[in-house]
Parts: sequence; structure tokens; C-alpha cells
Amino acid sequence: MYKISKLVIIFGSFLLTLSIINIATSSEVNPTLVRAETISGIASIALITIGYLWTEIKPKQPSKVSLDGKEGFHLCNKLTEDQRSELAWGSQQILTATAASTILIYWDNKVILRRGLITDKKFEPGEICKRSIDQNRLISLVNTELFPGKDEFNSVLNNLPAVIVYPLEKRGLTIVGGWSKRSFTNSDEKWISGWSDKIYQLLSN
Repeated sequence: MYKISKLVIIFGSFLLTLSIINIATSSEVNPTLVRAETISGIASIALITIGYLWTEIKPKQPSKVSLDGKEGFHLCNKLTEDQRSELAWGSQQILTATAASTILIYWDNKVILRRGLITDKKFEPGEICKRSIDQNRLISLVNTELFPGKDEFNSVLNNLPAVIVYPLEKRGLTIVGGWSKRSFTNSDEKWISGWSDKIYQLLSN
């Protein structure tokens, strides 16, 4: 963003300089030339202004929350080698490539994966999780403070600031917790959804 804004300022300044030189060195000043240079000057100033505004716009990044939990990796040993390999690879990618702090996979009434910051608490799907399964859609809690039912995720990790819940049809859930409020992008949601669909197919076979 900074490099682009700098180029816009330079280009606007260059155009403004050319306009001034053109009208200053013109042997004859007529209304047509005046109008053209006025429009050119306004456009140049607008570009310079936009460039400066871009340099001033610095989106505030959500602050990272200090979360209680221990780094860990639990993977059910009753899965096939292919299932374990995909779950291990995919969960690691989500934790490293997104703002995820923890990931949990719930399948056929049991937790088959916990990774990232984890706890030993027993997980049971609450109302939000059940709604995700019933409606067969992703639910994203961008700020859990706004949701009265957020406590159902304390068994995943206490006081998660953001949560994504994705249903594995009627048989399970992918739950991803973030480090901060509004931590997941649309691309993150699509990636988690696509990977979860792949996991569903793999676990169903």
C-alpha cells in the first residue's frame, strides 16, 4: 500500500508540474488552454491527495489475546494411515497459514483431533454447533463477546475471541479458534470449508 501511494503522489506531482510548465511557456493563452490546464491541475491535485490519504490509512490490527492452554497435538490412533496423514498435514497448514490458535475435529460423537493450544476438557457440541449441523453451513463468530452461547467453546479453549464452526454433514464438526477478534478472512473460511469437506469424504470411506 505504501509503495502504491508513493507512486500515485509522484505521478500526480509530475502531471501538475507539466501543467504549470505548459501554461507558463505557452505563447498564447486562450480559454481552451485554460480549461484544459485547469482540469489537468485538478486531476493532479486529486491524485496527490489520494496518495497522501493512502499513506495515512493504517487499519488497526486486532490485538492478539493471551489464551490459556498448552501446545499439543492429539490424533486418534484408530484412524487409517491416510486419514491420520491428511488430518496432521491439514491441521498444521491451518495453524501456520491462518490466525488460528487451535483446531478440533469432532467425528461420530468423539474428538479425533486437537492441535495448537489445547485443553483436556471434554467437548460436547452446544447450541451453536448443533445449529451449524442442522443448517449444514459454516458459522463464523468474529467476536465471541457478542454471542451469549460462546461458553460452549470453552471446552475447546477458554475465552476464544473468534471461532469458525463447520459441519461435517450430520456426523461431526471442524472447529477453529482464532488468536484475536475478526482474525479470519473470507479466504480462510473457504480454505477451512474446502479442507473439511475433504476430511468428511476421507473419514466416511
